[in-house]
Amino acid sequence: MTETRTRSYSGETERERTVDDRTIDRETSDSEATRAGERTTTCPECGGSLITDTEHGETVCDDCGLVVEQDGIDRGPEWRAFDSSERDSKSRVGAPTTNMMHDKGLSTNIGWQDKDAYGRSLSSSQREKMQRLRTWNERFRTRDSKERNLKQALGEIDRMASALGLPDNVRETASVIYRRALSENLLPGRSIEGVATASLYAAARQVGNPRSLDEFTAVSRVDKMELTRTYRYVIRELGLRVQPADPESYVPRFVSKLGLTEETQRLARDLLDAAKSAGITSGKSPVGLAASAVYAAALLSNEKVTQSQVSAVADISEVTIRNRYKELLETSEGLTA
Repeated sequence: MTETRTRSYSGETERERTVDDRTIDRETSDSEATRAGERTTTCPECGGSLITDTEHGETVCDDCGLVVEQDGIDRGPEWRAFDSSERDSKSRVGAPTTNMMHDKGLSTNIGWQDKDAYGRSLSSSQREKMQRLRTWNERFRTRDSKERNLKQALGEIDRMASALGLPDNVRETASVIYRRALSENLLPGRSIEGVATASLYAAARQVGNPRSLDEFTAVSRVDKMELTRTYRYVIRELGLRVQPADPESYVPRFVSKLGLTEETQRLARDLLDAAKSAGITSGKSPVGLAASAVYAAALLSNEKVTQSQVSAVADISEVTIRNRYKELLETSEGLTA
């Protein structure tokens, strides 16, 4: 009887040791995988789906119950909110910093509503006091001439980007370029509007969302000659690497404005690819090539669009469209077959 109990006990001990060894090996492999930055979405044992237990901070398998990760970090707030006003009152963070504001959005503003914290209207004397505080707060936000310069330039960049429909990443890049030009003392002898326009033009080409010089001239307060001269100066002094504009980057915008189909857009891209392979795009305006490709693709797709409509959208002459689209059709005869 004693031998049987001892044997069974030793068997249980050996089994427990085997389970412990497997557990240690599994924890070691899991820690190594976690250390290597690998996050699995399936169970390493049975291949089932993993679920996250936020109450216990564990990641477990939904099928076999294996604990894959434990002691997870809760990155949410330590408070709860049940409506938007309660969430705003408990939140201790503000808007993220941005280069599109001269103070990077870290300063405070006095609200324009003449009401107190409880929503009650202020008296006439309090309204006058708050107006004086707003005036002085606006003055103190720009402490020196460099900040006033930056505030005016970033306002110009935001205005032109809004008029051209450029996204936030282009505005952010343009703000960084202008800050570099200001810090390296490139502005003496040049207008704020000219350097701001050149920075936005360079940023649009760097990000891959270009606009033509004529489009920038239409929304800028400087002429085309000053814009091109300042643009060359800025990219040369700052060492910016700006690739030549790709005609295909203009195609989606032209197609969208003309209300054409996706098939026309695809065919226009194919025409431009064939023209690049033939080497006829060198030395020609990318805007003219894109507009001509869109017009030629619309003709091949039997869509009704005139040269004057394409000319108005692309802001180029109809003569350029007539000359370019014939060249594109000649070099891509295989597409029209």
